[in-house]
Amino acid sequence: MTTNSEMLIKGKKVTGQAATFDVLNPATEEVVASCHAATEAQLNGAISAAQDAFTSWQYTSDEDRKAMLHQIADKIEANAAELAEIVVHEQGKPMFLAQAEVGGAVAWTRYAAELDIPVEVIEDTDTKRIEVQHKPLGVVGSITPWNWPLMIAIWHIAPALRAGNTVVCKPSELTPLNTLRLIELMNEVLPAGVVNVVLGGGEIGGAMSEHQGINKIIFTGSTPTGQKIMRSAASNLKRLTLELGGNDAGIILPDSNIDAIAEGIFQTAFLNMGQTCAALKRLYVHDSQYDEVCQKLAAISEAQIVGHGLHEGTTFGPVQNRMQLNKVIDLVEDAKQNGAKVLCGGAKPEGAGYFFPPTIIAEVTNGMRIVDEEQFGPVLPVIRYSDVDQAVEMANSCSVGLGGSVWSADVAKAQQVAQKLECGTAWVNGHAEVLPHAPFGGCKMSGFGVEFGQAGLLGYTQPQTININK
Repeated sequence: MTTNSEMLIKGKKVTGQAATFDVLNPATEEVVASCHAATEAQLNGAISAAQDAFTSWQYTSDEDRKAMLHQIADKIEANAAELAEIVVHEQGKPMFLAQAEVGGAVAWTRYAAELDIPVEVIEDTDTKRIEVQHKPLGVVGSITPWNWPLMIAIWHIAPALRAGNTVVCKPSELTPLNTLRLIELMNEVLPAGVVNVVLGGGEIGGAMSEHQGINKIIFTGSTPTGQKIMRSAASNLKRLTLELGGNDAGIILPDSNIDAIAEGIFQTAFLNMGQTCAALKRLYVHDSQYDEVCQKLAAISEAQIVGHGLHEGTTFGPVQNRMQLNKVIDLVEDAKQNGAKVLCGGAKPEGAGYFFPPTIIAEVTNGMRIVDEEQFGPVLPVIRYSDVDQAVEMANSCSVGLGGSVWSADVAKAQQVAQKLECGTAWVNGHAEVLPHAPFGGCKMSGFGVEFGQAGLLGYTQPQTININK
């Protein structure tokens, strides 16, 4: 597979002048591409290009921005097969999931295109009119992770453009290739400099966070990195949207039909091999159903076909990188040493690739690392509880609060319990369902600000009150 590894600044391909880094295929550990990181001078050039483009882009009409976003969606659609293959090679997920990621990117772009920016009229009398308008912020810095590299780039960039901002994007150095291709496609539609992409690791992300020429940072990733960004952003009081780590709890109420929900539990816990911020990561089950739930989840896990994402029949791919794989292995070994029971999986298979089978761990409690720490991988700990208040207390005894869920045959009762969860999104009889029209964000140490819907769009704007004396 041949891939572009050059950055795009002011509409032109640019080779980074800093250190070279390799992009690996996590299924084979082979090099997919070698890339050059940006220097600080090149980052400055990208930000200057975005600033220059903003002087005119901010005044483009709603109709023109909508039309261009739909043209970008057309470009993604026309290149869907190529983009999905790149995702599989650098991220590792099975092809059907990569295709879903590309399809989601198209749908999100079209949804963002059709969003309207409201004008709120506060007063309109014979002598006075007061209205609130929403103006673009300027240059938006987008820093994206390696788990859903194409989708999250669209989540960041499309609403930024719709609101009239320009963008400098830095993808994860582990999965930069599909983002490079995406920005290349965008530049076939947009004026030069409206969207730029630079490559590099934490040093470039840190420089973006501190840079006086960036007016907003949107970041998806770990809580410690989000804290660093927040400290750096104080330099010019950048606006921030931080979607940080989660350790989502699910609670199965004792009236649940386990046969009806077991597959849903599995799929939302192991979505993208568990490498999803809002995946179900801790499952609380009543004593009366504990053994049944564990057995059914183990059976579904053992039916998965673990392998290369391009191989026919594969349902479960590798962990994306060696560091994350080692963290998963460490947490599982710690659980074993503390008396947990591994019902299935639990060990890396022989051979190349960062594979780890879906793993169900029973007889665990709050206080064990496997429960208290976000594993961000293919492992689900299942915890017993004896009454619902106890389950809610255990679910909430966590420093993060991205998502949570309650599963029950009684929807009204489940909603009552769900409202007690300390998280940004609470699902009933589902989990990890992120939708373009529903605001999504975290509380506590899972960050602040929301993405999606009109609330997400307005996060890319500055309100301005216009007070008119007639």
